[in-house]
Amino acid sequence: MTTLDAPRTLVHEPGPAAGEWWRDAVIYQVYPRSFADGSGDGIGDLPGITARLDHLAALGVDAVWLSPFYRSPQADAGYDVADYRDVDPLFGTLEDFDALLTRAHGLGLRVIVDLVPNHTSDEHAWFVEALAAGPGSAARERYLFREGRGEHGELPPNNWQSIFGGPAWTRLPDGQWYLHLFDTRQPDLNWEHPEVRAEFEDVLRFWLDRGVDGFRIDVAHGMVKAPGLPDWAGHVSMIEGSELAHETAEHELHEHAGDRVEEVTGAGNQGPMFDQDGVHEIYRAWHRVLAAYDGDRALVAEAWVEPLSRLARYVRPDEMQQAFNFAFLATLWHAPSLRDVITASYRASDSVGAPTTWVLSNHDVVRHASRLGLPVPGSRPNGIGPDDEQPDEELGLRRARAATLLMLGLPGSAYLYQGEELGLPDHTALPDDVRQDPAFFRTGGAERGRDGCRVPLPWAADEPGFGFSPTGATWLPQPAAWRSYAADAQRGVPGSTYETYREALAVRRAEALGSGGLAWLDSADDVLDLVNRDVRVVANLGVEPVTLPAGSALLLASGPVAHASDGALVVPGDTTVWVRA
Repeated sequence: MTTLDAPRTLVHEPGPAAGEWWRDAVIYQVYPRSFADGSGDGIGDLPGITARLDHLAALGVDAVWLSPFYRSPQADAGYDVADYRDVDPLFGTLEDFDALLTRAHGLGLRVIVDLVPNHTSDEHAWFVEALAAGPGSAARERYLFREGRGEHGELPPNNWQSIFGGPAWTRLPDGQWYLHLFDTRQPDLNWEHPEVRAEFEDVLRFWLDRGVDGFRIDVAHGMVKAPGLPDWAGHVSMIEGSELAHETAEHELHEHAGDRVEEVTGAGNQGPMFDQDGVHEIYRAWHRVLAAYDGDRALVAEAWVEPLSRLARYVRPDEMQQAFNFAFLATLWHAPSLRDVITASYRASDSVGAPTTWVLSNHDVVRHASRLGLPVPGSRPNGIGPDDEQPDEELGLRRARAATLLMLGLPGSAYLYQGEELGLPDHTALPDDVRQDPAFFRTGGAERGRDGCRVPLPWAADEPGFGFSPTGATWLPQPAAWRSYAADAQRGVPGSTYETYREALAVRRAEALGSGGLAWLDSADDVLDLVNRDVRVVANLGVEPVTLPAGSALLLASGPVAHASDGALVVPGDTTVWVRA
């Protein structure tokens, strides 16, 4: 058993306790179709969200991020937008959105909405016009139409592959091809066209005028492509952490890789279609749009880029306010690797004066309660893997709670994905005939897709559909075992996952940890030991217990802890504690 007590190494200086709200906010992601259904059709909607906002206020988050609710044929669950200025009838009306916004602001919750600028739906008025206008038309200049290669133009313009599998080009009957880095029904826009840039600045103003507090930018590292659209032999994926985990698992689990952190973390998927310098001109223009409005409005980048120094370019003072830290999400459950990526994250974000934005789960990755229960814990963020590598649910939850307490103890902003406060695992046993993710179909089932993390939430243990819908209907089936995860089964229950989250957020706010500093304490290889203001955060990722000196005042623990006969605090494996420093 190791006793922890060592000198400090300062990594990140504390900031002012009162700054722009987004610098230290805890933001809760709502995936509308799976949060709460008010209409009874089994699909979540805006009135359902409004009715459940009290849950988020009681939890203690600062803001809500809404995944797309715009008019859409739903080929990719709303990330194929047909009209950026209207609500899809599936989710309600513009009046329903206004009511949601009013209620959220009344509860002290800010609201961030999703923006999808890399591509539109094939049912967007611009693309419909482009198809009708034909080759050489002005309407086609708003998208990336090209002539094919080969003697008769029968080959795609280049060798790019879709992130959802298969070629990134589709040929039309008139012979031209159009680019879609995602599904065939999501044609990429031409961001060199001035009409495209002007249109999206107007879309920003439309929602800012309604009172939104910011935008999460989908595929923020996309939009601008390399001149000439050159061939590229690299593997295209939004989530490369899974490959990193498999290729380096043994090394990462047993060796310190500090000098490699800038090279091995992140997506590694730029190529000629991502992270081009031209995207930054767009965000500088958007920054000016938001700056014309009161209230510290924010832009948040979904940018899978590496190294972290490249990610920091998105959050320079005249560009966006936040960028998701996917390097942290994709790191294995391994103390030296996590320490390295945390340290490198502050080094990168501090260099441009931006907050570091932490995240463990979202609508595109396996929930961390399942990911951390895999044989190589933390691997495969974009898929569970073969049947013989199913997660250990109990172990995954224990580690997930520990990981969350570590994350919430770090200075900066943090994102929570709906249902993680209940400890939800992925629904790994979804039958193929109910899956809806286009990635599943375009890869012939080789990629299981993202449906498992999008299953409707359980609100009430003893109601049909666990209270998700007044009729009991759910657009994806819920596992029977989710009864024990239901929100009403956890509220007020000491030590439940919900109460642990709620207490952590209360302490985080009371101690101003989001705007604090970080100093590492020397520790055992399996332990992360840090001080943030007056709180010491100790995460034991190993098997053997570690002890804190007698008199350590426990503020919060992710799981059961014990006291030795001399009063020392005993922290078991896969457990994080907060104590008074």
